[in-house]
Amino acid sequence: MHSPVRIALFGGTFDPVHIGHLGAARAAARLLRLDKVLFVPSAFPPHKLRHRLTSYEHRFGMVTLACAGEGGFVPSLLESPSSDGQPQYSVSTAGRVKRRLAPADRLFFLLGADAFLDLPHWKAHDRLLEMVDFIVVSRPGFSIRDIRGVIPKGLLRPLKSPKEMKSFRLRQTDLHVIEDMHVLVAARDIRKMAAAGLSLAGLVPPLVEEYIRKEGLYRPARPGIA
Repeated sequence: MHSPVRIALFGGTFDPVHIGHLGAARAAARLLRLDKVLFVPSAFPPHKLRHRLTSYEHRFGMVTLACAGEGGFVPSLLESPSSDGQPQYSVSTAGRVKRRLAPADRLFFLLGADAFLDLPHWKAHDRLLEMVDFIVVSRPGFSIRDIRGVIPKGLLRPLKSPKEMKSFRLRQTDLHVIEDMHVLVAARDIRKMAAAGLSLAGLVPPLVEEYIRKEGLYRPARPGIA
């Protein structure tokens, strides 16, 4: 007999992966009883096509190191570079995973509050809302009221949930908001610190910091060197 599994997709650029990402994944795994959290670095994120990202190989390498020793955290190649170089959309990624799962399995989509508020600009976001359960990790200044600009009026029905989390029922899926996650870490600040040669202790896992130093990631190019 198949035991239902609970899997979360955690997408992002992870440039670099940091303790904020890991804290969010740990909280989600604990509160939602997740069997696996798939860390899915995006090769060509649609919302950052004009941004210069660290190579996919390096970002995936850092995610692999960050997941080491974390039970249930799995680095995923779901959004690795495609042969046509086109961006990959969350609705397509979730659809591919959903087709592999049994009917009793549960698929979640884990993301931060800022990304969730941008959801109306995502491709087929309404279809995604009906395909997976959402886990939104809060930030200071984010409130349940903010959700009402994303979710169609009248669809949020409160559900019983632990005190650290608020849960709502939509048409076919659930929305969970994890509150009191106040780890204020920004990847852009970590990149600046790495460029200046500063310690990243307490901001990224030790193995990730070692990788960044060893590979010279985020360091400015030396003059005269091609």
